[in-house]
Amino acid sequence: MTSTLREWGAMWKQLYVKNEGDLFHRLWHVMNEILDLRRQVLVGHLTHDRMKDVKQHITARLDWGNEQLCLDLVPRREFSMVDPDEISVTELYRLMEHRHRKKETATPASTHHLFVHVKSLMSANLGEELEVFFHIYDGRENRPLSERFFVRLNKNGLPKWPEKTERQCTLFVDLGSSDLRKDVYIVVHIIRIGRMGAGEKKNTCSVQYRRPFGCAVVSIADLLTADSKDDHLLKVYACNTEIEWYQIHENIIRKANSRYNLSGSNTGLAVALQLLHGDIDQLRREYMGLFTRGVCITKKLGFSDIIMPGEMRNDLYMTLEKGEFEKGGKSVARNVEITVYVLDADGQILKGYVAAGSGEPGADEYHSLVLYHNNSPRWAEQIKLPIPVDMFRGSHVRFEFRHCSTKDKGEKKLFGYSFVPLMQEDGRTLPDGTHELIIHKCEENASLADCSRYLKLPYSKANLPTNSLTLKGNKESFWITSFLCSTKLTQNGDMLDLLKWRAHPERINDSLSKLKEIDGSEIVKFLQDTLDTLFGILDESSQRYSLKVFDSLVHIINLLQDSKFQHFKPVMDTYIESHFAGALSYRDLIKVLKWYVDRIVEAEHQDHIQQVLKASDYIFKYIIQSRRLFSLATGGQNEEEFRACILELFMSIRFFLSQESKGISPVTQTQAVFLRTFPAIYSELLKFFTVRDVAGFVRETLASLPAVVQADSPLEAVKLQCISKTVESQLYINPESRCILLPVVLRVLHTCLQEQRDLVMCARIFTSMLSLIKKEENGTVEPAVSEEVELIVESLLEVLLRTILEISNRPQPAGPAMRLQFQDVTGEFVACLLALLRHMSDKHYQKLLQAYSSKDDLRDFLLHVFTVFRILIRPEMFPKDWTVMRLVTNNVIITTVLYLSDALRKNFLNDKFDYKVWDSYFYLSVIFINQPCLQLESFSPSKRKKILEKYGDMRVMMGCEIFSMWQNLGEHKLNFIPAMIGPFLEVTLVPQPDLRNVMIPIFHDMMDWEQRRSGNFKQVEAKLIDKLDSLMSEGKGDETYRELFNSILLKKIERETWRESGISLIATVTRLMERLLDYRDCMKLGEVDGKKIGCTVSLLNFYKTELNKEEMYIRYIHKLYDLHLKAQNYTEASYTLLLYDELLEWSDRPLREFLNYPMQSEWQRKEYLHLTIIQNFDRGKCWENGIILCRELADQYESYYDYRNLSKMRMMEASLYDKIMDQQRLEPEFFRVGFYGKKFPFFLRNKEFVCRGHDYERLEAFQQRMLNEFPHAIAMQHVNQPDQTIYQADAQYLQIYAVTPIPESQDVLQRDGVPDNIKSFYKFNHIWKFRYDRPFHKGTKDKENEFKSLWVERTTLTLVQSLPGISRWFEVEKRELVEVSPLENAIEVIENKNLQLRTLITQCQSRQMQNINPLTMCLNGVIDAAVNGGLARYQEAFFVKDYIMNHPEDGDKIGRLRELMFEQAHILEYGLAVHEKYVPQDMRPLHKKLVDQFHLMKSSLGIQEFPAYVRASPVPFTNGSPRTYRNSVPSIISPDAGRGVARRSYPAVNRYSSSSLSSQASNEVSNITGQSESSDEVFNMQPSPSTSSLSSNHSASPNVTSSAPSSARGSPQMAEKHKHSRENACLSPRERPVSAIFSNPLDPAQRAPAHQIGDTTLPRSDPNLSAPDKASSTKNTRSQSPGPMSRSPQKTAMPPFTPSPTECQSTSLVSNSPVLSGSYSSGISSLSRCSVSEASGTELPAGDHLPHPLPPPAPLPNSISSSSDEPIRRENKTPPPYSVYERNNPRRPVPLPHSLSIPPQTDPPALPPKPHQIRTGSMKLDGNADPRVPRPRPLPRKVSQL
Repeated sequence: MTSTLREWGAMWKQLYVKNEGDLFHRLWHVMNEILDLRRQVLVGHLTHDRMKDVKQHITARLDWGNEQLCLDLVPRREFSMVDPDEISVTELYRLMEHRHRKKETATPASTHHLFVHVKSLMSANLGEELEVFFHIYDGRENRPLSERFFVRLNKNGLPKWPEKTERQCTLFVDLGSSDLRKDVYIVVHIIRIGRMGAGEKKNTCSVQYRRPFGCAVVSIADLLTADSKDDHLLKVYACNTEIEWYQIHENIIRKANSRYNLSGSNTGLAVALQLLHGDIDQLRREYMGLFTRGVCITKKLGFSDIIMPGEMRNDLYMTLEKGEFEKGGKSVARNVEITVYVLDADGQILKGYVAAGSGEPGADEYHSLVLYHNNSPRWAEQIKLPIPVDMFRGSHVRFEFRHCSTKDKGEKKLFGYSFVPLMQEDGRTLPDGTHELIIHKCEENASLADCSRYLKLPYSKANLPTNSLTLKGNKESFWITSFLCSTKLTQNGDMLDLLKWRAHPERINDSLSKLKEIDGSEIVKFLQDTLDTLFGILDESSQRYSLKVFDSLVHIINLLQDSKFQHFKPVMDTYIESHFAGALSYRDLIKVLKWYVDRIVEAEHQDHIQQVLKASDYIFKYIIQSRRLFSLATGGQNEEEFRACILELFMSIRFFLSQESKGISPVTQTQAVFLRTFPAIYSELLKFFTVRDVAGFVRETLASLPAVVQADSPLEAVKLQCISKTVESQLYINPESRCILLPVVLRVLHTCLQEQRDLVMCARIFTSMLSLIKKEENGTVEPAVSEEVELIVESLLEVLLRTILEISNRPQPAGPAMRLQFQDVTGEFVACLLALLRHMSDKHYQKLLQAYSSKDDLRDFLLHVFTVFRILIRPEMFPKDWTVMRLVTNNVIITTVLYLSDALRKNFLNDKFDYKVWDSYFYLSVIFINQPCLQLESFSPSKRKKILEKYGDMRVMMGCEIFSMWQNLGEHKLNFIPAMIGPFLEVTLVPQPDLRNVMIPIFHDMMDWEQRRSGNFKQVEAKLIDKLDSLMSEGKGDETYRELFNSILLKKIERETWRESGISLIATVTRLMERLLDYRDCMKLGEVDGKKIGCTVSLLNFYKTELNKEEMYIRYIHKLYDLHLKAQNYTEASYTLLLYDELLEWSDRPLREFLNYPMQSEWQRKEYLHLTIIQNFDRGKCWENGIILCRELADQYESYYDYRNLSKMRMMEASLYDKIMDQQRLEPEFFRVGFYGKKFPFFLRNKEFVCRGHDYERLEAFQQRMLNEFPHAIAMQHVNQPDQTIYQADAQYLQIYAVTPIPESQDVLQRDGVPDNIKSFYKFNHIWKFRYDRPFHKGTKDKENEFKSLWVERTTLTLVQSLPGISRWFEVEKRELVEVSPLENAIEVIENKNLQLRTLITQCQSRQMQNINPLTMCLNGVIDAAVNGGLARYQEAFFVKDYIMNHPEDGDKIGRLRELMFEQAHILEYGLAVHEKYVPQDMRPLHKKLVDQFHLMKSSLGIQEFPAYVRASPVPFTNGSPRTYRNSVPSIISPDAGRGVARRSYPAVNRYSSSSLSSQASNEVSNITGQSESSDEVFNMQPSPSTSSLSSNHSASPNVTSSAPSSARGSPQMAEKHKHSRENACLSPRERPVSAIFSNPLDPAQRAPAHQIGDTTLPRSDPNLSAPDKASSTKNTRSQSPGPMSRSPQKTAMPPFTPSPTECQSTSLVSNSPVLSGSYSSGISSLSRCSVSEASGTELPAGDHLPHPLPPPAPLPNSISSSSDEPIRRENKTPPPYSVYERNNPRRPVPLPHSLSIPPQTDPPALPPKPHQIRTGSMKLDGNADPRVPRPRPLPRKVSQL
């Protein structure tokens, strides 16, 4: 008890943690109950009965708690735990089965009781006292089933005696199961006590009458479904006329609505009704409070279904049915009231013996209802007269009839009476039934005190003498119904005649004959008297009446077999032991019994003989008791004669049993009847005969049965039943008799088991036999017991094994009852086998194995044993909580296996080797070790300790046995390689160190033998890898196992010649374990999808690259695909499924059913995969990749002439083109994540990855997501590479910052006229490289101007695969580091700002901006910063003489910087002109301020007039760029420097570059970044934890951000007072304070299309350019051709993806932007240099090399220049940037706008090819294409190359 409570305590706390509140509280209450009961036990002051009750309560609660907590079922016997070693296994099984059945199926109670508690009557018209009567009514038979329960209510409708609960509550007892049906009702009659009429005045009459009030009915069946605690409100109905009162309940039941109505709308009777189940004693224990408080018992009418001996009852029930009365001279009918009295023989009224019902004490008299003005009243009122038996004789009941006047006096006038005597003169009581009584007239003053006067008169019209004409003519009658329920009185005359046989000897014969007709309840009432009578007659007239008396005795004996009277058997037993006195009766009984037995064979009718044989057990009891009495009286005379008579009787019995008959003959049935009763005779025979004699009788009697019996004969089943009872009898328990009977029993059992019939009975017999075999206390076995075991083993072991195999392989029956029986039989046979094996010793095993002469027989036996043991180990063999039984089973199995392994070694090794037996042995051993019930690690410490103390660790024992047997195999080991690798691997994965140490070396042995046989151990490796995956995914194995596996095997192979290959195998398996363990940990419930996906990718790549396991590879492809779909990573899901798609060919090769794919051809599966991938690419908005697959499928359909599907595919392809142009795609962010520390999973540990963020996910959100995925990780606060201490730390460190993608394909991005919808795909797809910039100061930092020493460290990360791919993140393969000088940095910053300004101006001119605010803010930011000294800082830094002298190599760069400054000023001037044109009226003051400040800026820069090369280009630069020094930017600037522009962000250096500026003037912001408090960048910042205070959404790429939290982010060089500027800049657009005032120029709702922001070109039909200008611009555009960058990470024979279905191969539309020479890899075209106007008189600098003279430029608008009056020309025709036609059609010429016009001498561009390059025939380029121009890098077709 204490240990259980301790174990519960720990689990109880866990319930709280798991939030299982209901069980938590219930268990808490039960634990407190057990503690209270435990205290009572420890005190030791309890009585024996109370102690028994307490123990029962404790065990019940312990079992309940164990069941609720899923703990083991504890076998108990009499409330105490049982040690399984001290009892037989069969007994243990029965105990477990009994407790399991008790727990599972509670036996339905046969007795039921109805509890009724009356609460109140609610009615509007109360004011009189009420009487309420309840009774149970049978609606089918229209009769009451119970007495009435009577409750008095006061005038308020409440119980009259509320303090006496026994007067309000009752228990209707002894309802049978047949009474719980729908047509059994609770009927309530309510009577009011008061005036005759309900509406009469109060003072009219003082006399009280009992008058009808109402009736309520409820079905008992409703209580079965209702909540037992609910109160019921019963509707009360009243009859329409009082004539119907007697049957109002029947009318309600029949729903005869016309005869009754509701007595009032608010009238209802509140009662509590509850059905209780079980016997009354059980209820007294369970509902102790109910009985203690007080409840009256309401009995059933008549006896209950089972009559108990000793039950005393003497109740006479009378029902006042009806009356017929004359008017009596009155004009109206009478109001008749009956008064009932009970009087004794002396005429005295018996007081307290008239009961209206239970609940109220008995009264002296009873007043009936008064029915108003009714001469034929029908009352139907039942009363009970509990008159004692001794008062019955001479007593009578008198009924007095009175007329109740309704006049003022209200007097009651007597006008007649009736009576009925209770017992007749012969002693019989008033018979049951209806009696019509005579009404004797009398006057009110007539004296009825002298009852002798009227008792002489006739009382019933049935008994009238023939001459009494007066009474016969009397029309007045009164009917009653009587019913007697008595255990002492009888109404049966025949019974009285038999009991009084001496008074009438001549009637003996008739009385004995009529005994069979008497009701059984009458006989059992007088059982002892009846038996005395029979044996008295036999003693006096044995010759004459012996046969009749014998038959009567047989009738009475068989009567007690009836279930109603079976409880009277103890009464008869007591009679035989104590009261029987027939010392001579045995002779007559033996003689008559033998006479009947001898007549069996010849008799035609066997019925009576069968009745005699059924009673033979009690006949033998009478015979033996009679002989004992005779021996006591005579001193043992005639002993031999008695023995001889018994022997003769058994000879007759054996003779009739030996009769053979075909089929089911009457004789066979008689034989069966005798065999059923035969075992009951043994105990009687043992009283006179020795054990051996009786055993001889039994053996010979059973042996006399026919040897050959048909299978369908009932005799065989009865014979088994007889043997079963024999084995369970006292006779068999004795060892002397057992040695005689055992061979008979074994012979019968062997036959039945061989024929597989009557298995249930066989199991029962076997169980009983084995439960008697016990070892001595010291463990020794007696020789007799040993011999007995030997006999059983020899006879039944083999057939028992076959039986278990047979029934285990049968399908289970369908019905639950049959299935239960099937499981019971299997379990019992298993228990028998275990018990038998446990009793076997060395000697028994030796004899058993020696008995097999041939090896084949021994082999079959061993195979049977091993197979049966495997069945016994199955989880379904026993219920899951039968751990005790399982441990016993395993103990027996391992003991037996140890014995049989010797036989295996001796008989089946070397030349006699048998693979099947050895394989079966190993298979059994492996299953044995892997059983859940032996995995001690999963048990609680206390349970584990108990098992280890009792049995030890059986897994280790079996493991040692496996190792020993393996070592004995020698060269035969090769037969088990590789078959046993998987099973042995499973064994080694069991977390038991000793077992692992024993078993792992077997793998070295396998490798050695495989090496000898094949020269390698590929088979071992393959099998190990295959099994590892499945076993570890089941949860087996751990890190300890991986280390142990590695160390043990490495140590073992140190001296082997094949050591190198062995080490390789071990390393491979160990690495696989690492990944599988990580995979298992990641796939646990609750883990985030990102970790699961990353781990699956790692494992998938391992199977592909290192193990080349294609099937496992494909399985993990689909697991990864499912994970991506679940996470809604549709693009990644598509790439993943492509891996499988690429393994397939367009062939008709049939493929087997695999995973969820049906059996189909390879073509069909590849088609299905294509369609699925296209669908997912569509959902992931990666439409370009979907188009490629559409085309491939279309080609296949076309080649098969499947035009229907071809049409669908072309339409799908077209829809994807539409989506590219019409739908918006979000631009993802990319983040670099470093996972440092040993605590990370293997696939992440000390590696860095680049991750593609989710939609709308910025750095902070991503960082928080990563910290949620790795809750124990520490975010690193810097972006520097960590040192070794971090790498080796036992912790998790995360380093996160944003990076910028470097697009691989530049061709599409650099083309003019390609919409940004298209370009966006190439900016963010198929990305291999990413960039991150970190600013730093080199040398001494100039506090006055920090730009002099501000360098940028640019890190380029190259991935193992391109993004997006099969995962959202890939590992970094290579890291490159370069440094950007301060001058180069300044050039980049100003270029980016100029680019932004040009873009906004262009958008404003083309009316693509909804309002002008973005341009306003940008102009304001740049001009305001410049006026306050922004650009001047660059001048101070780089244009001074010292710098130029010290850095002569930077001359070109300084010139470039100067050019960009002037260019910015020129752009600003043009921008102000545009701004003036579109600025709204309310912003004119701001515009004026900007113009003024611009003039200040020019003067601060020293600009009076723009240089020629700037003036010549009046800014409407549609296709050109003002950058003249095309090659002046050094190559150290990354080709990706302008990448941020396309993504509307600039390199990170720009943020740092302004820190010194802001330190000199808090309100001045450099034009380098364009940041100011009012600039658009303030509202477009990306939240970033960079350390610069100067950051811009355009200039601040997320590539500089680290994982430092915002509180720690701040430049060490930045003054505190300027930190707010940076912090405000780091807010997201929604968080920034002025976002509600100034619109965000890059907000999706306001910004121009992305292609216009990402491209620097103005619209091609600019109104400010003339046609010649546009043409010259175009020529200039063609002047330079970039070399597109190309990277191929893997070489493959497969043609790769083409970049896009929209990509053009032509080189004639290439921008001349300096980006291509090293400034911008993003392909954003710069403003081109325009030709110099002839009117300007300036010439081009020497650095420009234009192939042709440029025409004059277009004039500026009036606000800028008035040199030209040429009207503005607008052209809005912009054709599509590409056209795709059928591959055989020549390209149709497309008219181009002037801005894209091509000189006639230039070859036309080639037709863009289709992207799917596998179809080479469709990929030929136009012959005129320039072969020298390198083609852009096509996108790889294989996803594995990405």
